[in-house]
Amino acid sequence: KARLYSKSKYKTWMHTPEALSKHFIPYNAKFLGSTEVEQPKGTEVVRDAVRKLKFARHIKKSEGQKIPKVELQISIYGVKILEPKTKEVQHNCQLHRISFCADDKTDKRIFTFICKDSESNKHLCYVFDSEKCAEEITLTIGQAFDLAYRKFLESGGKDVETRKQIAGLQKRIQDLETENMELKNKVQDLENQLRITQVSTSPAGSMTPQSPSTDIFDMIPFSPISHQSSMPTRNGTQPPPVPSRSTEIKRDLFGAEPFDPFNCGAADFPPDIQSKLDEMQEGFKMGLTLEGTVFCLDPLDSRC
Repeated sequence: KARLYSKSKYKTWMHTPEALSKHFIPYNAKFLGSTEVEQPKGTEVVRDAVRKLKFARHIKKSEGQKIPKVELQISIYGVKILEPKTKEVQHNCQLHRISFCADDKTDKRIFTFICKDSESNKHLCYVFDSEKCAEEITLTIGQAFDLAYRKFLESGGKDVETRKQIAGLQKRIQDLETENMELKNKVQDLENQLRITQVSTSPAGSMTPQSPSTDIFDMIPFSPISHQSSMPTRNGTQPPPVPSRSTEIKRDLFGAEPFDPFNCGAADFPPDIQSKLDEMQEGFKMGLTLEGTVFCLDPLDSRC
């Protein structure tokens, strides 16, 4: 099971569950930036990242550049980093991707977390400077992670396989409906071609009751019929096998046995749905490590 690991002094949560579940907790901070790290956890990992970004910040400051201010919105859905005035989302870090969160126990302004990037799958360390709220922000992220994991178990984790199968069936039915429509169009085209051929080859005023075109439609293996009933078949009154199969599938999907029509296995699940659910399970199983540590390692870091 996923657990919320804590090596620090945190014992109680800062906010009510409703505040993080139905709303979000906003914080203002300065964004020092993000940098790639090799590991998803570790005090030394974030210490090196903080040192690197602080050094880069001092260089930019000496050149007259200001550290950008951001707004953090923390909820069970993740940690959003926004531009304070326009509210434009710059980064959206989902909680199951956050593996490590730490604040500086000597400098109450600095905090950081490691998040796995959704596109590159690289581990990025985000570093912030908050006005004496670093510990509170770290704790709020930890509480949001704990609530998100509980919500995952209640609403998604317990029936994750069922949801995968439903998604697989919906995708299968969509494919069959598309195939059905393509076959209908093909049959209609063949009927039109047959009519044109009959008009061009038959003498004027004569009728041709035989159905040599049954080989074109390939209907004989599916529905053996007499010559008298071949004309209705050629005119489309007898439905082809695929549409009737699609109708039966729709009835089964909403009936008592929704998973029987295809005997879905893991290979039939849509890759995007399965990978997303597996990713969330893996992230929550890894857990979130909260830790208080020391980032100010030299006089350069003693002042923001």
